[in-house]
Amino acid sequence: MSAGQPTIDNTIGSAYIGWGLSSLVFGVLCIQVWSYYQRYPRDNTAYKSLVGGLWLLELLHQVMVGHCVYSYTVTNFGNVLALAEKPVWTLSWQVFIGALVGTIVKICFGMRVWKFSKGNYFITGTIMVLAVAQLGTALTYTLRSVKLRLIQANQLKTLGTTSLALGVATDIVTAAALSYFLHKMRTGYAKSDTLINRLILYSVNNGILTSACSLTVVILYNVMPTNFIFMGLYFVLSKLYANS
Repeated sequence: MSAGQPTIDNTIGSAYIGWGLSSLVFGVLCIQVWSYYQRYPRDNTAYKSLVGGLWLLELLHQVMVGHCVYSYTVTNFGNVLALAEKPVWTLSWQVFIGALVGTIVKICFGMRVWKFSKGNYFITGTIMVLAVAQLGTALTYTLRSVKLRLIQANQLKTLGTTSLALGVATDIVTAAALSYFLHKMRTGYAKSDTLINRLILYSVNNGILTSACSLTVVILYNVMPTNFIFMGLYFVLSKLYANS
């Protein structure tokens, strides 16, 4: 049997593994959020609200992922035909929630680019447009996917690929811009330059991690669109953005 053909292992099995991995990364996020509030109790209210809001969105995303996995592994246990019907609503809407988290994080990084570039409209605007465009395509994908049966998901391949590709492009542009403008801030003093080098490394590593995950999802989605392997990895993607 071809690796791309749907089986219990690469559909329900992949979704189950993806849920497990996303739970692990969500646990890391919970620790980071707790640590943030403990270490910075007097931080700006806006930042505290942003962190709390992202955590709540990720909690919602994780609940939705858990619900759709439960539906296919427990509620529809042994019902293979469930994979040929319309998807559980949480499977479709977790795509948008995940994209929303990613967009918020990308806009925050875009604001950092704005600050470090001293108000570069072109670069910052490019990042913002790419981020919002991805959110728009993700919403369109979600709204259309709820009307199709799972076996018809291939009809949304172009839309899904476009959304994920926009995410990869945003990550690459953001990482490159942060690295460039931070590099220009070097003063020649060892102490300050060391800090800047660490910020550059942090920016590059975050960009590589999220863009590599997004690119992998794009490849899997185009090579094997009829199974859930790409979706299992997508479950984890938004958690990586939130942790960054």
